[in-house]
Amino acid sequence: MSEEFGQLPSLNALRVFEVVARHLNFRLAAEELGVTQGAVAQQIRGLEADLGLRLFERQPRGLALTESGRSYSLSVRRAFELIADATQGLRPAPLHLTVSVTPTFASKWLIPRLPDFSMQHPQIDLRILASERLSSFHNDGVDVAVRYGRPPFGPGLQAELLLEQAIVAVMSPGLLERFGPPSDLQGLARYSLLHDAHNLWPRFLDLLFPEAPQATARSVRFNQTSLAIEAAIAGQGIALANRFFVARDIQAGRLIDPFDATLQDERGFYLLSPRRIRQQAPFAVVRTWLLEQTRDDR
Repeated sequence: MSEEFGQLPSLNALRVFEVVARHLNFRLAAEELGVTQGAVAQQIRGLEADLGLRLFERQPRGLALTESGRSYSLSVRRAFELIADATQGLRPAPLHLTVSVTPTFASKWLIPRLPDFSMQHPQIDLRILASERLSSFHNDGVDVAVRYGRPPFGPGLQAELLLEQAIVAVMSPGLLERFGPPSDLQGLARYSLLHDAHNLWPRFLDLLFPEAPQATARSVRFNQTSLAIEAAIAGQGIALANRFFVARDIQAGRLIDPFDATLQDERGFYLLSPRRIRQQAPFAVVRTWLLEQTRDDR
């Protein structure tokens, strides 16, 4: 031991002392340290012998710190905290990226794919912020965003298309068995139309029945597309959604497409990023992964 620090007790004994001082119980301390009660007691006896004073009072119902032991335990705990902080400072800070996405994009597309990202890139801490509004990249701490619309989205923002807007109608197979196919306006009238904030049913009905007057079906309205999709799965009506958001539900048999028709839209879901973030390593990894995932979908 360096003379600069004098004659220090065993660091292992000090570690045992710190744990016993917290629990005031040899058995609990032994469980935390993964050793026997006898080994804990031996370390404490050795430490007290080195210091030439008693740190604990042995009482019938357990242990109590002596006045010297109480003061020493506070100092020892601070010393271990300093060592822990110094050790943590040597380790590289984790890479993280905050991604702002719409709630439906998050729940119906991104979240089911996150295990794949975590497995491929465990070094990146991906933070998901679900919001309809375009978050402030500066004030909200957002690094990149996925938003529905068409460029330009704002000054200084790079926009890259992830998913085009391709709208299909979906419903539960059980509802189709109950009411029959909605192949004409009379058949469609037996169903409730599940609307979201995009209000695309008038355009979709024009696509299905271009020569017919606008259908007057029952309507249920939701502020999120994901809610309309869940209502369709529950058999409450027919919903409209981006086909990429319902692909897994269709594959799993929870939903079917009763019309086999797609409404194309000039808007889409874009990856938005400010110029400053594009120089950072986590962004490049996340951008590449997102583009690969959406490329596979398309």
